[in-house]
Amino acid sequence: MVSTKVIEVGMNVPKASVMVIESAQRFGLSQLHQLRGRVGRGADQSYCILIAPYKLSTNTRKRMEIMTESNDGFVIAEADLKLRGSGDLEGTLQSEIPFNLKIADLVRDSSILLRAREIAENIIGRDPKLELPDHQIHRQQLSHTSGNRYDWGRIG
Repeated sequence: MVSTKVIEVGMNVPKASVMVIESAQRFGLSQLHQLRGRVGRGADQSYCILIAPYKLSTNTRKRMEIMTESNDGFVIAEADLKLRGSGDLEGTLQSEIPFNLKIADLVRDSSILLRAREIAENIIGRDPKLELPDHQIHRQQLSHTSGNRYDWGRIG
């Protein structure tokens, strides 16, 4: 069977055990992982062969190495985040809405960001509209930062 990326999603051939991906350097890690998941659905050992030119950029070579080192989608997603960065979390660059909040590095600062999220969820859980006296400073800062353009309780 021969397939293109366009019809790959609907493909289910349980006995397929070998996949060859030509020009693998043109695909992102998540696409490669999704493609690779189309083989090995049966009981037989399966193989995914990535074909790419010998001369690759350092970043592209790293992506190919990641694909050969792990089958774990979470590991691959984390490696992709480290390689490409987090992008624009709010999507405001595309919509041309200015957004002046400084965001930490998601990879480097992940533990403190998880703790901050836990604290924020706790506050919003107890006081969704930030009406309690202890939360007025948060309400004022969010209002100042966003000009009331965002529903902060729905982000994240």
